[in-house]
Amino acid sequence: MADTDLLNTPLIWINKYLQTKVEDLAGFTRLPFFPSSPSTLDDLTNTFPASQDGVMCVYDRLSRMNKSKFPHIKTEQILYYFYATADNSTVNMIKIQEAVLRLMDRLDESAEEVNNWCSIRKVNLGTEESPNFINNMFYFHRFKVYQLEEARDIIDFGTARTYGGNKFIIEFDYHQMPPINTPIWTPEGLPAGGKITI
Repeated sequence: MADTDLLNTPLIWINKYLQTKVEDLAGFTRLPFFPSSPSTLDDLTNTFPASQDGVMCVYDRLSRMNKSKFPHIKTEQILYYFYATADNSTVNMIKIQEAVLRLMDRLDESAEEVNNWCSIRKVNLGTEESPNFINNMFYFHRFKVYQLEEARDIIDFGTARTYGGNKFIIEFDYHQMPPINTPIWTPEGLPAGGKITI
């Protein structure tokens, strides 16, 4: 798989960085990340992964309108929902919240650390038997964190289980590499027979 594959997105690199660093800082054995699902509390209770620490993250990518006159630096947001089961859910939510803030809420300093971390790693989009490695194709400029809701308990009355929940938005600026002066397209010339009919 080529580094320019459409599956190579900034989201993959930020998620891998955040997953690894939050696990280290909070002392979790495993913090799984999933795309935006489940959408209801009942789905959550049925799909919550078996994890020694009882924590998980669900994310969604939010594209934003480019208000800059410079088209190559883009601003996007990622919406994160962090969940924890009843065992130490309050403590785990506090650990996750503090880890996310310490890692990602330092503007260009956070970006410098993420860029350094990504520069010495590859991501496998395949399996162990059939690996598809990609390299980071993005340079991050700035990160900012917004907390949408305070840490709170979510009670599912169907299963009588309690979950801790926390929502964050991480906003980031980036540009895609190779360098922006490298053309990624070339103008098509007029064929010898005239214009192409479509």
